[in-house]
Amino acid sequence: MNDIVDDPNMNPRDTAEPLRRAIGDRYLTYALSTIMNRALPDARDGLKPVHRRILYAMRRLRLSSAGGFLKSAKISGDTMGDFHPHGDAAIYDAMARLAQDFTIRYPLVDGQGNFGNIDGDNPAASRYTEARMTIMAEALLQGLDEDAVDFRPNYDGRLEEPSVLPASYPNLLANGSSGIAVGMATNIPPHNIGELIGACLHLIKSPNAVDDTLLQYVPGPDFPTGGVIVEPPENIAQAYSTGRGSIRLRARWHIEDLGRGQWQAVVTEIPYQVQKSKLVERLAELIQTKKVPILADIRDESAEDIRMILEPKSKNIDPELLMNMLFKNSDLEVRFSLNMNVLIDGVTPRVCSLKEVLRAFLDFRREVLIRRSRHRMAKIDNRLEVLEGLIVAFLNLDRVIDIIRYDEDPKAALMYEDWSKPHQATIPRANDERDYRSPLTGVDVKALELRPDPEAVARGVLSDEGGPGQIPQRFGGRSEGLSDVQAEAILNMRLRSLRRLEELELVNERDKLMEERAGLEDLLDSEDLQWKRIADELREVRKKFTKDLDRGARLTSFAEAGEAEDVPLEAMIEREPITVVCSQMGWIRAMTGHIALDRELKFKDGDGPRFIFHAETTDKLLVFGSNGRFYTLSAANLPGGRGMGEPVRLMVDLPNEVEILDLFIHVPGRKLLLASSAGDGFVVPENEVVAQTRAGKQALNVKAPTVARVCKPVDGDAVAVVGENRKVLVFMLDELPEMARGKGVRLQKYKDGGLSDATTFTLANGLSWRDPAGRTRTETALDEWRAKRAGTGRMAPRGFPRDNKFN
Repeated sequence: MNDIVDDPNMNPRDTAEPLRRAIGDRYLTYALSTIMNRALPDARDGLKPVHRRILYAMRRLRLSSAGGFLKSAKISGDTMGDFHPHGDAAIYDAMARLAQDFTIRYPLVDGQGNFGNIDGDNPAASRYTEARMTIMAEALLQGLDEDAVDFRPNYDGRLEEPSVLPASYPNLLANGSSGIAVGMATNIPPHNIGELIGACLHLIKSPNAVDDTLLQYVPGPDFPTGGVIVEPPENIAQAYSTGRGSIRLRARWHIEDLGRGQWQAVVTEIPYQVQKSKLVERLAELIQTKKVPILADIRDESAEDIRMILEPKSKNIDPELLMNMLFKNSDLEVRFSLNMNVLIDGVTPRVCSLKEVLRAFLDFRREVLIRRSRHRMAKIDNRLEVLEGLIVAFLNLDRVIDIIRYDEDPKAALMYEDWSKPHQATIPRANDERDYRSPLTGVDVKALELRPDPEAVARGVLSDEGGPGQIPQRFGGRSEGLSDVQAEAILNMRLRSLRRLEELELVNERDKLMEERAGLEDLLDSEDLQWKRIADELREVRKKFTKDLDRGARLTSFAEAGEAEDVPLEAMIEREPITVVCSQMGWIRAMTGHIALDRELKFKDGDGPRFIFHAETTDKLLVFGSNGRFYTLSAANLPGGRGMGEPVRLMVDLPNEVEILDLFIHVPGRKLLLASSAGDGFVVPENEVVAQTRAGKQALNVKAPTVARVCKPVDGDAVAVVGENRKVLVFMLDELPEMARGKGVRLQKYKDGGLSDATTFTLANGLSWRDPAGRTRTETALDEWRAKRAGTGRMAPRGFPRDNKFN
């Protein structure tokens, strides 16, 4: 409904609009709020609003890096009450992450207490922990009092908060960021601050530098947990030039020699954002499920540092093979998805390249420098104005004292006094009846003339020309009075400041300020000087945070990842003989060694033997179900023979209603004859039915009530089929198609019943079967039963088994 109908009974305070527009407008508002105020960081200071407000609240609480700690509950409470009206739990969680050296490359919060660990344990409650800022956080706030950035009202208008922090280093790339907004996300890895500043200096020197050149300074991320980057350099370059990509990160490990040929692998660094406890659980699961059968044990011996022991099953195993298997099957190797989606100027979300992010930071630093310089100039101008007034007061000290002492409004008198003319001591007003005699000497001060101080004349500060009270031109000689600021400064001047040396100190201070002001004017007028100043500041930051700071050196190294070869299972498993036993109810086990196949074994009550054959631990076993699906088992993963074994249905996803038709050893390159109860079938290569998952692999398509009936290895050039009606049909094998999956073609036609059994044989050798007495009989004259595929066949030869099975 697009049109709105006016309702006379509608409340005038209510509004009516189309539902589509109402939902769209409100959802857009929510999306923009999420993007700008929650999820995406600002390219200038690299912070989200919650982090920025936490640091500003800590600054207002005077929690400097050299000061004391304060309860985290107080910090999160002040942040919530004054600047961030959200849950205090979310604020505390964000603050705790800023204190975790395994989460953030350069922590911004110095935490005291339990702030979580790399195992994934949560921080203690905020009432139990304390915090203060680090020097890295103070560097982000440097210049906040010098009008370096804009301030805006907080959520309720009581206070003001900075819209962005001055940020003296590229924090966005130094510490990284991650977040999910509406329709977009960001995931920026941390980097080494020394390398980032090197790239910034190069970009200042060569503004048109390309991303490939910057990669000479920033070769890749530098994660707080270390590790080894194995991504090819060309892929890293592509990711940084487009702002999107992925980077492979591996754990750092080495081999410890235990003597006598024994060894163990020791993991000392794990990939970024991987919880150690879950990693250990995953490695233990690989051992239990035998997905990495060459791994014998995993032990976590970590204390302050990480130390995970990986024990191989045999000393003859190649360490590289073991670790490559673990890299493939666990989080010892991860892919970090890079997505540099940031807010440019705090407003526009955009996926940026490395150069664009650094350029945004440098342009912001120039803006901060200009604003701080102008702020400093305003301070200098104000101080110079005060100094000028103070110098005037010192050159006319007696006159100033006289005015302050006897005038009814000394401030107005100072402001409107003509300081360029000679002046008699306190000339009375026409109607002034006051007594101008000194209370100490009784001398009438009306008659006294002010004379220049001889010592001042000798020093060259004053001249005796022009009369007493002259203002030298180098002091900005003026005939008008003092300004309001100057008069106020003179009136607020302490008596102890009237000593003789104060005059020279004022002159020296003024000269230094004038020199500084001239330098600031030159700086504001020259873009080259501005970039030079920014470069000097960045060099100071690099020196402070790379050489003088712990963890300043690069933590993550680079290496080439060799191609992981597909090693056959038998190369990883020690070849040992076993005897596979599977009961009628589907309980399977592996007896050690090749035992006699007629040996009496124990089974559960009501159960008995069904399949028993010799195999080796390196073999794969194929299970064929009545649903036409193949399931694959590893002989090395079978339960031991001490007990009754385990149900096959728990090892693979075999439905309860499906019957196990056959269980045999997989022979690569062999072919199988498959047939259904409806008399359809085909030949399938055995390699095509090996499944990689528990769900198995469908080969023969059947639909109830039809079920799979035959699965036999192909051996010969002819096929023999017998139906439930005891009719036998013989045809050549080449009449059957070879396919990986399907229903197949008709093998034999039936008026009633279905297929009972099928087999392959060599026509020249004849068809064999076992008679009821257990003797093997062979029929070579088969012309009576030979026909084309899909025929009805003839009655079975005399002596054919009553169960209609060939063997």
